[in-house]
Amino acid sequence: MKSRLNTNKMRSLKRRGFDLGQTPDLPRPEQPTADAVQQAWLNDSAIVLPSLLNENIQKHAENIQNSHKLMQNVLKTAEITPFLEQAPYQERIQKNFFLVAASPEEHDEQGIEKIYFDAFEASKQDEVVAEELWCKGSWLSFHEEDASLRFRFSWGMEGYEDVSADPLKQAWAGKLCDVIFPESSIITQNGAILGYLSSILGKKPSFVERIVYFNAPNGGAQMHHDVERGHAGVVFAQLSGSTFWLAITKPKLMNEIISFVSCPQHQADIEAVLPQKEDRQVLIKLCETHDDLSCYMEEPDHELVEAIIDRCPAFIAQLVENGFAHSLEAGDVLLLPQRDLDNCVWHSVFTLGDTPGEALSFAVR
Repeated sequence: MKSRLNTNKMRSLKRRGFDLGQTPDLPRPEQPTADAVQQAWLNDSAIVLPSLLNENIQKHAENIQNSHKLMQNVLKTAEITPFLEQAPYQERIQKNFFLVAASPEEHDEQGIEKIYFDAFEASKQDEVVAEELWCKGSWLSFHEEDASLRFRFSWGMEGYEDVSADPLKQAWAGKLCDVIFPESSIITQNGAILGYLSSILGKKPSFVERIVYFNAPNGGAQMHHDVERGHAGVVFAQLSGSTFWLAITKPKLMNEIISFVSCPQHQADIEAVLPQKEDRQVLIKLCETHDDLSCYMEEPDHELVEAIIDRCPAFIAQLVENGFAHSLEAGDVLLLPQRDLDNCVWHSVFTLGDTPGEALSFAVR
């Protein structure tokens, strides 16, 4: 069968020291209709809204430039607080927040620093309205050649916070993100995005568990999902740089894994990432039923599947060929529905190009 992809120009996919083959430049998608966006979400399919943010990015050019400077300063010093105590951050923060404390996160190998804030209404500085808010800067991986960073905004005890438990604190954590990264309004105040999501959800969306990413060359994210109680999905906005995505709903991903593992021509590819015969035999057994494979994929350590979906160039090429790849340029938006563990969109990210890019990833509630 003739490939649907234009292979005239190929781009290398490299992540965390692994060379994962090459991908052709994907054709730019057309702007979908509102009905198409809603149908894609209801069908648990990722959908790109191309060039939706071009005008907004121009308006926020200075903020995006400042954010890149912050990223570079953090890369040089492995500190965040000293820069938030300077212009342009200090004045904006002090209007509604007290900087309470900072933790070097020595217990977390990927953690750089977590800064804690209390919030107050501008007219009542002596009355704290939300406590234990935080911004945490982290490395995205342990790989020495991956300089990717993320800044996550939330509240309470990390790993135990519940977006449904305290909407007020989540709202103030979002406001904290707004003052440190004002370009956040590119998502939160975008009429088109709000319109699409309001139609899908039947109400105006809230944007919680906000993350600001700086994906660097040799970086990105391994295949995962973002299911969390109270979340409907994720909005991802590319503000600078370029990224390459694989996005596929879990049932289809399992079908792809099963067909790949059972195909004789891919046995050498599988052996290259799973050299132990016993491991390959266990993987084959897991692929005999969807239930067993599904349960295994939800385990914290699902190395046998991870070896295929994250480190096997032939499997990644299969997903690209079968239409599950997307390229995002500055100004593009990607919607990722996360209905539940059985129907969520799994996704992985690769950085394209030689420079880091900024992106926003906000959960939708």
